[in-house]
Amino acid sequence: MTSRKGIILAGGSGTRLYPLTLAISKQLMPVYDKPMIYYPLSVLMLSGIREIAIITTPEDQEQFVRLLGDGSQWGMAFTYIVQPSPDGLAQAYILAEDFLDGAPSAMILGDNIYFGHGLPEILAKADGRKEGGTVFGYYVADPERYGVVAFDGEGQVSEIIEKPEVPPSNYAVTGLYFLDGDAPRRAREVKPSPRGELEIVTLLESYLRDGALSVERMGRGYAWLDTGTHSSLLDAGNFVRTLAVRQGMQSGCPEEIAYRQGWIDGDQLRSHAEKFKKTAYGRFLFGLLEASPQHPVG
Repeated sequence: MTSRKGIILAGGSGTRLYPLTLAISKQLMPVYDKPMIYYPLSVLMLSGIREIAIITTPEDQEQFVRLLGDGSQWGMAFTYIVQPSPDGLAQAYILAEDFLDGAPSAMILGDNIYFGHGLPEILAKADGRKEGGTVFGYYVADPERYGVVAFDGEGQVSEIIEKPEVPPSNYAVTGLYFLDGDAPRRAREVKPSPRGELEIVTLLESYLRDGALSVERMGRGYAWLDTGTHSSLLDAGNFVRTLAVRQGMQSGCPEEIAYRQGWIDGDQLRSHAEKFKKTAYGRFLFGLLEASPQHPVG
């Protein structure tokens, strides 16, 4: 069975974060003590995915390569793909078609952060569906601001409605998509929307019409943060800082996940810790070498 591959969509112009993003990609901005892209990367790693395509703008790609390298330091393999212009989320599947080579995929937006004790379990559940697609619905107080999932009488997804005036539920569709190997073909059939983009909702609707779309609900106990505005970027940083200070644990830490997944060994982890030894991040990595195996991962 073909292993699932990952896609991180880290393109876009980040205009909502101007002037911060005039000289640097949004996904390279700090969220407390780590670059933003570490957080979506960690979600794919928690899914057991080791081959990842990172889609960037032409001008930002060199900085991502400098930060992330080829992935081998974490026992992974990264491929870099240029998105010439931001023509919609569904375009990512067309750009990544050769990389995917028929494999199922998990795509995550580079500015989305997820946290929750049961996160690895619902990721595993989605990964277990090799046919069709799975999206993640997050319970929000203001669903009219999002794409919202409508459920039928049996609790199955019946419709996805973009910014509905009368929301059919409180579950917003988040920026994480598990799709089968048919996604690139379906994406090529998506027609541009009135704003000229290949919309992800249109791609998901093609799965829905075939009865092949599932929703994993994320309710109490989960955090989903979109860092696309100045306020939400600050909120995310404060959230991560609170977790680190109160619990002494890191969220979005690739070294920790790679170590616990068995992708790197203790000597490699120690090498990472030495590199960051002047920081709390480095001290946390040193602590992992002595930590109990029951220590939670996030």
